[in-house]
This record gives sequence, C-alpha cells and structure tokens, in this order.
Amino acid sequence: MADDKSNRGFRDQSRVSADEEYEVRYFAKQNRITPDEVRALIREHGNDRKRLAREARKLRG
Repeated sequence: MADDKSNRGFRDQSRVSADEEYEVRYFAKQNRITPDEVRALIREHGNDRKRLAREARKLRG
C-alpha cells in the first residue's frame, strides 16, 4: 500500500520510510548524504527521523 501523502500526522513526520523513494531522497538531500547511506542507516538504526539525523551527522563529520 502506498504512503498517503495527504496524511501529515505525527507518526508520518517522525519516521523515514525506506520503501518510499521520495522520502529517502529528501532525507539524503537534507542531511547531505547519499540515498544508499540513508537506507544503510535505516537498516542499522531503524526509521526514527531524529536518530537517523544524529547518525547522518556522524557520517558527514
């Protein structure tokens, strides 16, 4: 089932879906990492947006 883009509730904003290419690309661009690195972070740390952002910062610097 596809992600409902009109649903902008709390749960939708706090997670990054590895199944949705646009979410992966957006998160990658926002954090200056590659989409492949985003998918690897999701596999390793889960899909919580705050935790992924913290781990992305570690990758960059």
